Amino acid sequence: MRNYLPACKIVSTHGVRGEMKALPLCDGAAFLTKFKRLFSTAEGAGETRVLGVRAQGNVILLRLDGITDMDAARAQVGRVYYLAKADARLPKGRYFIDDLLDCEVADADTGRVYGRLTNVEHPAAQDIYTVTDAAGEEHMLPAVPEFVKTIDMENRRILITPIEGMFTDAVNGDEG
Repeated sequence: MRNYLPACKIVSTHGVRGEMKALPLCDGAAFLTKFKRLFSTAEGAGETRVLGVRAQGNVILLRLDGITDMDAARAQVGRVYYLAKADARLPKGRYFIDDLLDCEVADADTGRVYGRLTNVEHPAAQDIYTVTDAAGEEHMLPAVPEFVKTIDMENRRILITPIEGMFTDAVNGDEG
């Protein structure tokens, strides 16, 4: 688990006063407005004060301390800025994807281990978890309360109640 996560990537300048267009690499402008600082490295070096964040279509407009003109903003193009997870306040029951990855996924009733969480996608209304079993096969699991019963971050374990076919071959019942 990392302490700093990608927040945004600078893609161009905006105006002449140092504002920059950035591609959000997190939950977007609304999420980023809660941060008072960003970092220029994934290790937390280069702390910079955030002066402003606002949405503009699918990008954000970002103003950072010390970047006051177009030339300074242009020098930032291509740079990724990071947020400190410690600065984030997630609602109860919400987790950083980075923290969920590599958690053990097990049956809430039997304790059977199905594998490890290897990917989280958000194609529609809910996330889809990819669980990779010991044989390297991938299984998709909708991240909804009907299937995901408990997320235990302290023990890095996700307890689920799958339906038939989710982790077995539904046609002949063979485990897959």
